[in-house]
Parts: sequence; structure tokens; C-alpha cells
Amino acid sequence: MSEQVPSFGRVGVLYGGRSSEREISLMSGRAVLEALRSRGVDAHAFDPALQSIGQLERCGFARVFIALHGRFGEDGTIQGVLETLRIPYTGSGVQASAVAMDKLASKRLWAWAGIPTPAWRELDAHSDFERVAAELGGPVVVKPRSEGSTIGITKVTSAAAGELALAYAEAARHDSRVFAEQLVAGRELTCAILGHDSAARALPLVEIRAPQANYDYHSKYFSDQTQYLCPAPLDPAFAHSIQRMCLDAYTALGARGWGRIDVMLDPRQDGEQPLLLELNTSPGMTGHSLVPMAGRQAGMDFGELVVSILSEATLEVRP
Repeated sequence: MSEQVPSFGRVGVLYGGRSSEREISLMSGRAVLEALRSRGVDAHAFDPALQSIGQLERCGFARVFIALHGRFGEDGTIQGVLETLRIPYTGSGVQASAVAMDKLASKRLWAWAGIPTPAWRELDAHSDFERVAAELGGPVVVKPRSEGSTIGITKVTSAAAGELALAYAEAARHDSRVFAEQLVAGRELTCAILGHDSAARALPLVEIRAPQANYDYHSKYFSDQTQYLCPAPLDPAFAHSIQRMCLDAYTALGARGWGRIDVMLDPRQDGEQPLLLELNTSPGMTGHSLVPMAGRQAGMDFGELVVSILSEATLEVRP
């Protein structure tokens, strides 16, 4: 691994940005920057919210590590800029990033590919909320289509149509496009993936046990009460089948480099059924983040993980 480091050249770490996840991105970027420098990489911070595209071009980066989360960093926009500037970058390309950021587009592609995901219905201000609740049957979760870190998400456990309408209004504050999804009250897992094409590999699964089963923004990034079990306590054959399903889902969206897929286990009489929620193409890299946990279980310390991801930096459109 150390022999590869000098070949990276001048490396930019893109972090911060303008999305609602800026605070977390700053934390991720600082951790990545420190890890790269500790491995002898000539790494430099770059914040697109404070520096221009012209400055990015003049920095002379040989490649960049994208530690941006959410809009303008994980949705294909910065990837398009880097393609134009011909600067190789970590993670998925323009199209896969855009599709993965749009949770509803991801679910539609997965459903088409035969990959199980919770039932859903699109919502707008004129939706018949009573009918939506009846069609989904039972509790639902209302989500903005293109937000991360549980921002704008509301769990609706009441059958009252007014509750669903209020949840829609909250999600619509963050995104003009909103949907309701069947709420799965089962175990919560996540699957980190490294690489692309036939070389992609799934890391050990992590089970998340949040207080009151509410894995919200605070529980994700700041709470010490959330428990993480890695490897997840599952039958090995069952765990392998979930990893295989996640690899198929990753490939179906055209993802590359690295990512993390969130999974719920739907409890049924004939056994737990994994249902996939979403793919994160630029996952968190903070002290509470899940990909580093899985990496450690696979025998990779944080520095090795970051260098491994950086080594996969490439362009989607090559000369």
C-alpha cells in the first residue's frame, strides 16, 4: 500500500459544501484529510462553498477524494464538474450519483431488477392521504426524495390522515419531491461496498441498534447510546445472501468506487426478509460512521481504508 502513495500526486479533499449535511461533511473531510496526510499523501482541503470552480482548476489536483454529502456533492453535480476539469475522483460517476441520491429513482430501478424494497407511493400537496395510508397498510415513513442523514423524515404511526399530511409538509420543506414508504419495524443493517464491476466486494454487515429504534440525525452522529454490532449477529449464509443482494443493487445503479446500502429486515412468520432502502455513494467518515467500522472488521484501519478508496479514483468518461 505504501508504494502506491507517492503516485497519487497532489490530492484534494472536497468537503463542507452547501448542502444541509455540511456539518457532517466537514467532520468527514477532516478525518479523511488527517488520515491521508498520516500516510504521506500530499492532501489539501477544498470547500466548494468557500472556493470557486476556477480555484479548483488552479489547484492542480491529480485526483480528489469526495467527502461531500448530500446535494451538490453526492448528486452528480460536483462529479460533472470534475469530469469537465478532467480530475479523477472517488466514488460513483455522474449518472449513478444522481440516481442514488434520488431515493425514488433508486427504488424504481431496484424493483425493475427484482431487488426487494419497501412499498411506496409518491406524494404531493393534492394527494389523497387517506388512500395512500390504506394502500401502504399500517405505519409509513415520509421522506424527501433527495436528502440524507434522515433530514426531513417523519415516521407516521397514526392512521389519521392529518398526520400524514403534516409529515408531507415537513418533507416538502426540504425537497419539492416527496414520497411515503412502508415503515419496516425490524432490525436495521448496513452494507459497505468497495470497488466496482466484478472487483466490488461487500464488507461485513453492521447491525444498528438505536435508542427507541430511532436512528435519527443525533443518533447517527452524536449519540453514544446507539449500538453497532459488526459483524451483525446473523446466520453466516443469511448474511452472505444479504451481501450478495447489496452487490447486485450496487451494480444495478451503476455505482463504483465505494458506497453503503441501508437494509431493513422485515419480520415475517417464514423468517426475516431483507428490504433495501437506499444507496449512499459518499458515506460518512466520522467517528460514528459505519463504513470505517466495517473496514476495521475486515482488517483495514482507517488510513488503509481511505487510501484504498482514493486508489480507485477515476473518470467516468475517459479520453
